[in-house]
Amino acid sequence: MTANQSNLSTQYDPTITEAKWQKYWEEREVFKANTDHPGEPYCIVIPPPNVTGSLHMGHAFEASLIDTLTRYHRMIGRNTLWLPGKDHASIAVSTILDKQLKAEGKTRKDLGREEYLKRAWAWKEQSGDRIVNQLRSLGVSVDWTRERFTMDEGLSEAVKEAFVRLYDEGLIYRGNYLVNWCPASESAVSDVEIENQEVDGHLWHFRYPLTDGSGYLEVATTRPETMLGDTGVAVNPDDDRYKHLVGKTLTLPIVGREIPIITDQLVDPEFGTGCVKVTPAHDLNDFEMGQRHNLPMINIMNKDGTLNENAGEFVGQDRFVARKNVVEKLKELGVLVKIEEYRHSVPFSDRGKVAVEPLLSTQWFVKMESLGKKALDFLDNKNEPHYIPERWKKVYRDWLVKIRDWCISRQLWWGHQIPAWYVVSETEGEITDHTPFVVAKSEAEAQEKAQAEYGADITLKQDPDVLDTWFSSGLWPFSTMGWPHNTTDLATYYPTSTLVTGFDIIFFWVARMTMMGGHFTDQMPFGDVYIHGLVLDEKGQKMSKTKNNGIDPLLMIDKYGADALRFTLIKKVAGAGQNISFDYDRKKDESSSVEASRNFANKLWNAARFVMMNLNQDGEKGRLGDWEKVVSVDTDSLELSALAKPDLPLADRWILSRFHQTVKQTREYIEAYGLGEAANGLYNFIWGDFCDWYIELVKSRLWQDKTSKSCKIAQQTLAYVLEGTLKLLHPFMPHITEEIWQTLTLSDGENTLALQSYPKGGTDLIQPQIEASFELVFGVIRTIRNLRAEAGIKPGAKITVILQTESETEMKTLQPVSDYIKDIVKVENLTITKTLAEDPGQVIAGVYGTVQAIVPLTGIVDISALKSKLQKNLEKVEKEIKSLSGRLKNPGFVNKAPADVIQAAKDSLKEAEIQAEILRDRLKRLE
Repeated sequence: MTANQSNLSTQYDPTITEAKWQKYWEEREVFKANTDHPGEPYCIVIPPPNVTGSLHMGHAFEASLIDTLTRYHRMIGRNTLWLPGKDHASIAVSTILDKQLKAEGKTRKDLGREEYLKRAWAWKEQSGDRIVNQLRSLGVSVDWTRERFTMDEGLSEAVKEAFVRLYDEGLIYRGNYLVNWCPASESAVSDVEIENQEVDGHLWHFRYPLTDGSGYLEVATTRPETMLGDTGVAVNPDDDRYKHLVGKTLTLPIVGREIPIITDQLVDPEFGTGCVKVTPAHDLNDFEMGQRHNLPMINIMNKDGTLNENAGEFVGQDRFVARKNVVEKLKELGVLVKIEEYRHSVPFSDRGKVAVEPLLSTQWFVKMESLGKKALDFLDNKNEPHYIPERWKKVYRDWLVKIRDWCISRQLWWGHQIPAWYVVSETEGEITDHTPFVVAKSEAEAQEKAQAEYGADITLKQDPDVLDTWFSSGLWPFSTMGWPHNTTDLATYYPTSTLVTGFDIIFFWVARMTMMGGHFTDQMPFGDVYIHGLVLDEKGQKMSKTKNNGIDPLLMIDKYGADALRFTLIKKVAGAGQNISFDYDRKKDESSSVEASRNFANKLWNAARFVMMNLNQDGEKGRLGDWEKVVSVDTDSLELSALAKPDLPLADRWILSRFHQTVKQTREYIEAYGLGEAANGLYNFIWGDFCDWYIELVKSRLWQDKTSKSCKIAQQTLAYVLEGTLKLLHPFMPHITEEIWQTLTLSDGENTLALQSYPKGGTDLIQPQIEASFELVFGVIRTIRNLRAEAGIKPGAKITVILQTESETEMKTLQPVSDYIKDIVKVENLTITKTLAEDPGQVIAGVYGTVQAIVPLTGIVDISALKSKLQKNLEKVEKEIKSLSGRLKNPGFVNKAPADVIQAAKDSLKEAEIQAEILRDRLKRLE
């Protein structure tokens, strides 16, 4: 199980490593929270995925962000809890089960509620853990011992408690109101569960004749079938065109019903004819108008979207079939005026995926005004919760201000059954709009309450509806901690620290939690709300089932490893809350970005192997004694005296400065939710500073006398920086860092990197002057490397180099580090000078900053062949210059091409001219 071998395998295999450490962490309950932990609590509750779900890229992105934050805060010593769980997904599960029953030729009513729920629970036990198990493959550091489900016993108790309290406080009521109705699921849906879609429809105009035969009024609608339920026509009271008609009546075509002409300020006299048909039972504005004018409310629709007996000859027809037939009938009666093409917004059920129907229905509602005001008070006076990015604060606030009462009942069976019991013995055994009811936490309590009011001989029936899934989800941050009981978890971890979620559920979930939390606990349920963006596909489009453009994260994990996927997703975040694009080749099921992160993992692995191979030099214990001291020491305390001495070799002082600068930068970024910036900083330090430069700088010291002080200091510095780097990177790439750390420290498996202290860094070891010096050194080295390649100098050949600069500062910078330059680019003779003492002969030269690097070539390369090569390159560049100049002088191009294309041509020309000048200079030096 543990990585107790003395060195790493030659190749990194994420499949083996990741499965091993996921099992290790879970079996040993490494992430189990302890309420007695002395650290400051840090808690995140998972946005509970639906039991019907499977892991998609959005889940993987969100989980990676949360796990990075959680692992970081655990390592800085906080009492950390990441609480997992899942949501019962009332509508989604019901849809699945109803499809299964339909395939069997049955309905849920055929099965009966008890058998239906048995089937639902069986499905949940069989398939409901799929997404949770898939999350495990990401290596999430959750406390699995505290996993919750929105319908488990404790959370069900919390739901009943919340419902009863709100009802007793007058904040829950039952009433006959217009609701958003989903004919597909045959259930009410809330305002935030609908999605407005732009559709190409029609606007039908028709005439309603005045009952006295003196004329008609023209109205228009996008839903002509609803005219069967019209109970009035409204005009604006200030509209002079119709003042003489107010109070008269019209005869409704087809139906023959006499309806009044009324006035209402809601009517816009500038829109259409200024006359509006009023259908109170099928339009929200009409409903409010109907209430103001006491108009009858005639419902013409059944719950499945067919028309009922109030529709007359159209009874039983689907609403869209009836639409066509009503129009035909109006045409036949001669009252259809015209049909216009009309693009407009239509609300669709987010779950049922069908057009929502405003429907008059008896439902349960929560009064939101007082709950919203309390959440607003926390926001405006205490800035709680704090939104990252800040722009989402306004979106959240605007919704609280414009909030409407929340319809919480759903006509389904899977979910929390509403804790209300009807005294059906008062209404002949049936539940009607007028049946008295009691609200209670249990049937026994309901019986007691009902008997006290209606006598002993009563019959009760529980409300068959269930609560909106978001009702239980709104309690999630504190119900999962044991509320309504005063548990130790609730006292320790609530309010939670951070909520990480997407912007698309600010209304669905975030606002519901703040209102519920504010009301029941008098606290906001979380301190920070980190709103992340979307993961877009390779074309920059939102991933969706309808577009079939999703990317399977499990496929990416199988191919590249979980660490590679996690690091890719986080590294792409350029600023909190920004969307990220995920590059993907659908033909090959490959991603160059994730492959790059896997290459980064391989780079780290190979560097760690190199370090450990060069620490395994002393046969006494399998590791050098000094090295064992290094890795056992607390890197925060910097006790190792050798690493604190000012006379350390410059390369060691440089890497220590870069390491501690990276520690400081990483901590600052993570604390500010700049996870993408932190990941990029670590990538640059590990790949560039540590692997590409420092290891190269110390190789010669490692390969000299193994007992020398210089060699031992290099070994100690390598071990110190590598171990600290593994700690820095661990929250982002937990599996590979754990594997390397266990091997590096010769761990027996009793310790885990996940519980080590995160590096704090030492500001006294940050030396900007040394860092600047090495930037110059590396620039010069890159220049010499390029010159060697361009001149075709063999890799093993030793060369002479002259570095010329008129800057006294650069002279002093380069002289102490000249040995590093000689080592890395194989320089036998290195001269650093202000002026050339003599003609170096035929040379190739390049410039970095104000330092000119000159490489004499006589006796090193074939000068004639090099001249020929440079001349060909010059001719090619001059040809490009001629072409670009011609385009930029062509009025047809300059006047018609987009500005960015013209600028690109100018930039290319400038670059080509510089390159041509360099080539001419090099040819001249070879004369």
